[in-house]
Amino acid sequence: MFTDEYYMKMALQEAKVAFEKDEVPIGCIIVANNQIIAKAHNLTETLNDVTAHAEMQAITAAADFLGGKYLQNCTLYVTMEPCVMCSGALSWSQISKVVIGARDEQRGFINKKLTLHPKTEIVLGVMEHECSVIVKEFFQSRR
Repeated sequence: MFTDEYYMKMALQEAKVAFEKDEVPIGCIIVANNQIIAKAHNLTETLNDVTAHAEMQAITAAADFLGGKYLQNCTLYVTMEPCVMCSGALSWSQISKVVIGARDEQRGFINKKLTLHPKTEIVLGVMEHECSVIVKEFFQSRR
């Protein structure tokens, strides 16, 4: 059965790829009709681009796959709460559902009092521990 946990594990695999590339380990996938149509991880260091967040990469790939800019009837799974930039892009994409692993109390969009598209469902805390541990390990390894 394809559950939120199943897909979040796939997003965590993307986060692990980012970790190995010395990128902040955030992973993301987008699903439509139980099919993964996009997967991505942070590429800000690799591309020398501050906008190359996992969500932005996945939104672009999903839109390309679908042949249109709107991601209605799609679900995004992301290991860390999206930032303000990514939440804006998600809002414009009209994505139907966003499943978040760990919260980002400092940089996440929720504490900034921002919202996504009015029809977007938000699910918090799916595999929260696993999603937060990989980020903590990454930053501890850099100190």
